[in-house]
Amino acid sequence: MNLYAVIMAGGVGSRFWPRSKKKMPKQLLNIFGDDTMIQATVKRLTGMVENEKIYVITNELQSSEIKKQLPDLPVENIIEEPFGRNTAACIGLASVIIKAKDPDAITVVLPADHIIKDVDEFKNIIENAARFADESKGLVTIGMKPTRPETGYGYIQIDDKPVADNIYKVFTFAEKPNYATAVRFVESGDFLWNSGMFIWRVDVILDEIKNLMIDLHEGLVDIEKNLFANNFKEELKNIYAQLKKISIDYGIMERSSKVYLTKGSFSWSDVGSWEEVYQLSPKNENGVASIGKVYTNMVNDSYIYSPDKMTAVIGLDNVIVINQGDTLLVCRRDKAQDVKEIVDYLKINKMDEHL
Repeated sequence: MNLYAVIMAGGVGSRFWPRSKKKMPKQLLNIFGDDTMIQATVKRLTGMVENEKIYVITNELQSSEIKKQLPDLPVENIIEEPFGRNTAACIGLASVIIKAKDPDAITVVLPADHIIKDVDEFKNIIENAARFADESKGLVTIGMKPTRPETGYGYIQIDDKPVADNIYKVFTFAEKPNYATAVRFVESGDFLWNSGMFIWRVDVILDEIKNLMIDLHEGLVDIEKNLFANNFKEELKNIYAQLKKISIDYGIMERSSKVYLTKGSFSWSDVGSWEEVYQLSPKNENGVASIGKVYTNMVNDSYIYSPDKMTAVIGLDNVIVINQGDTLLVCRRDKAQDVKEIVDYLKINKMDEHL
């Protein structure tokens, strides 16, 4: 199968402050085990996608570290976006580059910072979806069965009758809901979590961008014209400056008539907050997950990370404590999604040394 991979690795992981910072964001950290999240993502593709066909989309700030962490990938496959323009532009850029090399390529698009277990099942799902995408000229996304009324994920509603083996027609996309709506989605049985993983032919996604996102299409045409120019980096910067920040979900998936879903039957998490890290971490008899120099007394159901400094916590329950370098985070577990507001505060107040 003519399968390529596009790994999106340009985010800053603002909900993982203070461990995740601009130069070393979440996807470049070893939050679980020895491998960083992006290394684990690439390893997951072993035996399914050749290294020469794996592309990473990132930014200039993170590019050199990614090249260090992924020495087996060709350096030219590490693509730098001059500015963050959300996932539609990111995927469009990668698609133009891959199409120039192989017009018949099928691409699997993956975020760099997901946790996936049952790797063999993951590969089976991808390969089955890739065959369908190739034959049907459809756009396939992976949906995950909800295990709880999660408000941090988007949802996808599907027809209950498959059109092919584990392939379903998509009815609607729903943005991240409030809790009551999430409960209704889960109870209905026909909504799945939006995983942000996609499979399609590279020519098909570019055609849909042409049909539904004409401004982006025109920018991609200009990029294609300059792909082999000596001043490509400068031209890319000029073109990107004109592009709008639009997600692939909003720009294409919510509007295209070619969208299908395949159900993921593997264990998955997008590790979207410190709360999810806590849920995925091994814990002691009191429900405490700790890493580093940590002392606890009368502490329950908490996550404490302090690799360098001695940190003592007494008499607290359901908290997250991250003590790293010159920064300290203490928050309730149920407020873990709000950590990104700290990053916004630091930006507004120009406290860049903490970013």
